[in-house]
Amino acid sequence: MPIVNTEIHRADRLNTDALSKYGVATVHEAQGRTGLMAARMRPIFRGPRISGTAITVAVPPGDNLMIHVAIEQCQEGDILVVSPISRSNSGYFGDLLGTLCKSRGVRGLIIDAGCRDIDDLEAMNFPVWSQVISAHGTVKETLGDINVPISCGEVVVNPGDAILADSDGVVVVPANDVTNVVEAAKAREQQEKTIRKRYKSGELGLDMGNMRVKLAQKGLIYRANGPGVVSGKPEDNKS
Repeated sequence: MPIVNTEIHRADRLNTDALSKYGVATVHEAQGRTGLMAARMRPIFRGPRISGTAITVAVPPGDNLMIHVAIEQCQEGDILVVSPISRSNSGYFGDLLGTLCKSRGVRGLIIDAGCRDIDDLEAMNFPVWSQVISAHGTVKETLGDINVPISCGEVVVNPGDAILADSDGVVVVPANDVTNVVEAAKAREQQEKTIRKRYKSGELGLDMGNMRVKLAQKGLIYRANGPGVVSGKPEDNKS
C-alpha cells in the first residue's frame, strides 16, 4: 500500500550544513569510498554545491504526482531525492516545481530520471542532478511512496540521510554517520593541503608516497636508448 511517512529522523543540521565546506570527492574518500551515486547522476548546470537532508520519493514511470505530495513534507534545508520504480527518462521536474520547492526552502533535487526547463532552473539557481535531460512530459495518476528507503543512482538513500552534491556528482552520508564523516573530511582536507603545497614545490608523488619500491616489486622497467633492463629511477638505467 502506498505510504507517506510524515515523521522522519533527519541528520544533524549543523553537521549536514558543514558538509558543504568539502567536495563530493573528499567526503566520498573520507567515508571509505562509499555512498557515491552512479556517474550518470550529473548536474544540469555547473557551479552549485549543496548539502541537505533527504526527502525520498519513489515514483511510477512517467508520473510525477508523488513529487507534488513530497513537497508538502519538505522543510527548509531538505533535498528531494527521487527515483522511479522502473526506468524512465521522462522530464518529471521543471521550473514550476522548482519555483514551488524554492518557496519551501528546498535546496535542490536529485532524480534518477529526467529533468526539463534547465535554462529556467539555472536562471532561478535551483540546482538539479539528474540522469538525463528530457522535455518528455508526465501524468499525475499513480501513487508511490514518500520517505521510505529507495535506490537512487545505485545507492540506498534513507529518509533524513545527508546529501552532498557538486559538479563531481552526488554522495550520500547516513544520518547517524554525518558527525564522524565531517571530522574525517576535515582531516582529509588538511592532509590534501599539505600534499598540494609539496606538489607546488615540485616534489614528486612517486617519492612522497614511496612508490618506487612498489613499482620495482611489480616489475616496472625503465629503459633508455636501448634494451637495458633496470628497475628503479630512470637515472639508474643502463643501456
